[in-house]
Amino acid sequence: MRRIRPIKNIHAAVRVPGSKSYTQRAFIAAALGKGQSLIRGALISEDTEHLMNALSLLGATIRRQGCEVAVQGTSGALTTPSEVIYLGNNGTGIRLLTGTVCLGHGTFVLDGNTRMRQRPIQALVDALKSIGGEAVCMEGNDCPPVQVRARGLAGGKTSLAGGLSSQYLSALLLAAPYAKRDTEIEVQGSLPSRPYVQMTLDVMARFGVEVLAPQDHSFFIKAPQAYGSREYVVEGDASSATYFMAAAAICGGTVRISNIHPGSVQGDLRFSEVLETMGCGVTSSGKGVEITGPLRHHGDLSLDLHDVPDMVPALAVVAAFRKGNTILKNIGHLRIKESDRIAALTCELRKIGAKAEEKADEMVVQGVATRAAEIECYRDHRIAMSFAVAGLAIEGVVIKDPDCVKKSFPDFWEKLESLG
Repeated sequence: MRRIRPIKNIHAAVRVPGSKSYTQRAFIAAALGKGQSLIRGALISEDTEHLMNALSLLGATIRRQGCEVAVQGTSGALTTPSEVIYLGNNGTGIRLLTGTVCLGHGTFVLDGNTRMRQRPIQALVDALKSIGGEAVCMEGNDCPPVQVRARGLAGGKTSLAGGLSSQYLSALLLAAPYAKRDTEIEVQGSLPSRPYVQMTLDVMARFGVEVLAPQDHSFFIKAPQAYGSREYVVEGDASSATYFMAAAAICGGTVRISNIHPGSVQGDLRFSEVLETMGCGVTSSGKGVEITGPLRHHGDLSLDLHDVPDMVPALAVVAAFRKGNTILKNIGHLRIKESDRIAALTCELRKIGAKAEEKADEMVVQGVATRAAEIECYRDHRIAMSFAVAGLAIEGVVIKDPDCVKKSFPDFWEKLESLG
């Protein structure tokens, strides 16, 4: 358990870890590529350690020194491991690798922890079957563990059901260059978290693969293509930055996140725009993004957050410190994250004295939170970090599972203490 020490009028500069999403995509592209790539500024955390171990089992040679990771690629010729590929609760990793291992030859089993076995993957399994991937959810419940009997991907046309996760599309995109023939992917219905797809396309382009996207829901990958080797610098994680932006908004003062830049395609940079709407000062430059609080604009506010699910926990906590209803809409896909985040946030916000109401795919939050509480984290890093920020403004907030932040931000507590 960890008791949070309140702070007033923050004045601090923070560097956040490398982007988890960019790090994982770059690792996979480098592992499939020819030659050695150097990934600088990589996030080293529980999730990325699982992925590095998995890629090593698939034949990539990985050497790490600090946040620099050298990856000797496989040129798309994967080793078939005799053991299960275990990814903990790394949802991104298990989904992306389910597509990747289809390029091999032999039987691959991908598994995770108890929560991972509750997170759906069937839509990806179905889409892979259309292009020659033979995969099955072994428990028959649409969730991992997944068994893949690989013989390479044939390519062709596939349809992907939208609605739950953009990671399914990213998995298809990353593997498609190595298919035997061209691949065309059509997304049916709404595609959540679209900025993460753009991040996938960005990494693929940086490693030398072209994807044509003539329409919002149509993607064409010509075959054969292959990832090259390169030096790749991972930018700071905008999702991790939201907690420090939130701290300035709630406590007052100024926080500058030095390694986040306004030109990034990371969707969670929108957090700063939302805080500006709420009356915070926001400055973006080559020196990073600077947030000055406190919140000054109150009253009812409605926000569609379909594309930016990872910033919802911090935003829900900020909403607990403003007057009026803050409606967080179109967030149903948060129910299949590391926890059911809609239910978790609603429960813990009520503990600190905010009014919170959950619906199937939205939340309504009204402040102002003032109550000390012990926060249940649900083994979810984003719940822990978001409510830690609430503890900067409320005396007596205790985080019951502080170690869960290791999933994405191992030195979070040191960074938080540096604010005051």
